[in-house]
Amino acid sequence: MPTIKDVARKAGVSVGTVSRVLAKNETVKHPLKLKVQAAMKELDYKPNLAARALRTNSIDVIGLVVPDITNPFFAQLAKNVEMEAAKRSHSVMVANSHDDADTEKTQIAALLDRAVCGVIVVATADGRSLDATDVPIVSLDRRFGEFPLIATDHFDGSQKIADHLHALGHRRIAYIAGPLSMDVARSRRAGFVSRIKALSRPADPIELTVFEGQFDYDSGEELGREILSQTSVNERPTAIAAASDQQAIGVLRCARDLKLDVPADLSVAGFDDITLASLVVPRLTTLRQPIEALAVSAIEQIFESKASLKDMAIAGDVVERESTGPVPAGT
Repeated sequence: MPTIKDVARKAGVSVGTVSRVLAKNETVKHPLKLKVQAAMKELDYKPNLAARALRTNSIDVIGLVVPDITNPFFAQLAKNVEMEAAKRSHSVMVANSHDDADTEKTQIAALLDRAVCGVIVVATADGRSLDATDVPIVSLDRRFGEFPLIATDHFDGSQKIADHLHALGHRRIAYIAGPLSMDVARSRRAGFVSRIKALSRPADPIELTVFEGQFDYDSGEELGREILSQTSVNERPTAIAAASDQQAIGVLRCARDLKLDVPADLSVAGFDDITLASLVVPRLTTLRQPIEALAVSAIEQIFESKASLKDMAIAGDVVERESTGPVPAGT
């Protein structure tokens, strides 16, 4: 009995292309579709839809690779991608790369072997590559290789956070960046730093210090302690902006340990608007990433023709909560 691999070999296409023809996916070009259909007819191939559904839990499946599903932001992103895929009667197969480039490559290859109709990748780092494939691949949040990127406008978002702190009167500010090996971290840092420089005036200067860490809670707490413990009250920053909510929540934890009141003594702002941001005390001011819009755009691009795939930056908005306030009197 002929298999899907036999059809692919006969038609001179990939297994993924045959799978998409069977799923009536509109991204397959008409000449390829005719070649596949001719090969199926010649081989008298009969797709075993029941077996395929059992293997993939759905006839139509999109792959999603994330660095760490325990990261609240990626968990929220995965949930929204699943919801958008469901609107098109597709399921999502989620794979963890564990922030490891080799694992990422293995996971993507495994998804392609399962004949998914597309793969969405939140990359571990910049500059990764992949062998040629006719399966649509879209970068989400972080760029994967040369594939089109759907992401928040990180530069603009960080500028908005800088504007927010400046409007509250803060002129001694610390910024905790993410790992600068990642484009997303570099973009957020560049947006914040460039806006602070533009806002600083000789008659009204802004003192800005920049630190680099990881995007996690521990890094925020460790750097927060370094920032707040080694300076006098009159030299200490009155505001700390972090490149992620996890970092900012780490700063909140550190401030509590040091008996600093937020926001009376120190304002803290994050970036992402993970669910926990509205649950911590005080609730965190942050830049809300448009997760729903990101998921919609990523799914839409999976079903677009390759010629129309393109980068897309979507603006986020500042969510003002209790962790930021006017600069303390007398500072």
